[in-house]
Amino acid sequence: MNITIVGLGVIGGSMAKAIRENIRPENLWAVDVDFNILKEAYEDGIIDDIDSDVKIYLESSDMVILCTYPKAAVDFIVSNMDNFKKNAIITDTSGIKSKIVEEVRKVLRQDLEFIGGHPMAGKESSGYKYSDGSIFRGASCIITPDEYCSSENVLLLKELLFKIGFMKVVELTPLSHDKIVAYTSQLPHVIACAVISSKSYEEGKECIGGSFRDMTRVADINCHLWSELLIENKENILTEISSLVEGLKNIHAIIENNDRYKLEELLKKSSIIRREMNYEGN
Repeated sequence: MNITIVGLGVIGGSMAKAIRENIRPENLWAVDVDFNILKEAYEDGIIDDIDSDVKIYLESSDMVILCTYPKAAVDFIVSNMDNFKKNAIITDTSGIKSKIVEEVRKVLRQDLEFIGGHPMAGKESSGYKYSDGSIFRGASCIITPDEYCSSENVLLLKELLFKIGFMKVVELTPLSHDKIVAYTSQLPHVIACAVISSKSYEEGKECIGGSFRDMTRVADINCHLWSELLIENKENILTEISSLVEGLKNIHAIIENNDRYKLEELLKKSSIIRREMNYEGN
């Protein structure tokens, strides 16, 4: 296969390194707005060329992996629609799916395949220099094939994902994906940002322990990317925030009423669920 990766940030760079290490395609090319990053990846032996233009890569690529922000992914597909190789598979790594799939379907040629993707792996730091081909090992990846996708190409994409280290590939509809990740991915980031932005931080920062550091780790965030993700998935994340607020109000009332029995029951239930998650992860 010939593969082109668009965007050599931490995810695109990690994807390129994982592909180079585990698949060894005939050609692995990359597209990025920063030529210095392309040069670095070429000198690292990760990509095979930096001299040709985008059109030449796309005309020969059997698979194109878009590792950019959601809007940029759609814009790239639209602007290069005439350049993709016939029967090429196009996928992405964006944290939202419904809008991307909807926009891509409006313009996609009939001889092309688009299968949305979202690796549930990453780093707080951004940029190629932080990329690591091992970050997908043991992780899950969500793909969102729709009724227009062939089972053969879905299987081919799955095979690639397993080969570069993913332990599990989950198939969801684009709508289900956006609803689920609002809770499993976006809400934790919102909570972390809210906690570390509290007016209590300045007073308590000399007394911070491991639990505070653990729960606020994802507050070290790519602001431009995450503001786009949260706004584009507005309805789902607002629903999850409202649900969280209700949960906090419930705990507030239990503590306010000195109801130790209810509090212990709630904490016990949470502890059991968390231990089950640890067990399933192993």
